[in-house]
Amino acid sequence: MATPGRIRDTRFRHGWRQAMIRFASLGSGSKGNATLIEYHGTRLLVDCGFAVKEAEARLQRLGIAPDSLDAILVTHEHGDHLGGVARYARRHGTPVWITHGTFNAWNDPNVPALQRFSPHDSFRIGGIEVHPYPVPHDAREPCQYVFAAGGQRLGILSDAGHVTPYMRAMLSDCDALMLECNHDPQMLARGPYPEALKRRVGGGLGHLSNLQSAALLATLGAGRLQHLVLTHLSEVNNSPDLARGAVVAALERDEEWIVCAGQDQGLDWRELA
Repeated sequence: MATPGRIRDTRFRHGWRQAMIRFASLGSGSKGNATLIEYHGTRLLVDCGFAVKEAEARLQRLGIAPDSLDAILVTHEHGDHLGGVARYARRHGTPVWITHGTFNAWNDPNVPALQRFSPHDSFRIGGIEVHPYPVPHDAREPCQYVFAAGGQRLGILSDAGHVTPYMRAMLSDCDALMLECNHDPQMLARGPYPEALKRRVGGGLGHLSNLQSAALLATLGAGRLQHLVLTHLSEVNNSPDLARGAVVAALERDEEWIVCAGQDQGLDWRELA
């Protein structure tokens, strides 16, 4: 596994205690993405691709007060991930963590508190160690994350055109994984997208297909996994049944903990034992 970089501490805000990582999706897809992670009172949001009122409503649906986030961590500058970050941060005074390249590509960077970082350097926010890692995507300096706390690891991988050895190393030994299954290659090829968009989505800087993610899982194995959440499914070029079927075939296991996060309903809380 890749060696984490330096660790930086930020203020520990929430007083209540919790013994395990838990996570949820506010929504996942081309119309907006946001993931919530919580451990021992530390509460992080990865991306906010929703309008502020919509993000607040989805947080409240999960029982979370919108002003209780310790940070928003950004993956890259595309609107379905970054679109609501600045307005949300200004409204609630939420610190934003972002790579240098993504910051330079951001057209609305005026937020109350900002931390820029390298995707090769790890840091700590409250009780959670954050391990970013670079991914191949058509953005300025995109990254994804592994979160570690209490001996548990939650990996997130989305918006990547292919899998590198470094990505595979970062995602080894995870106890839970949120993994992009963006498209079925045959549906994409036969679908209504213009040819240029098909090449972009299916290219090396685009999005992971069901087959690519299944191949990654086959090499990682599922021995430690308690949860596997399939994310960023295309509503045009994929279906939950196709995505789940590809993953089940690769793992040779059909388990109830293999689920899909939806665009409208996201995914309710999942806990790591």
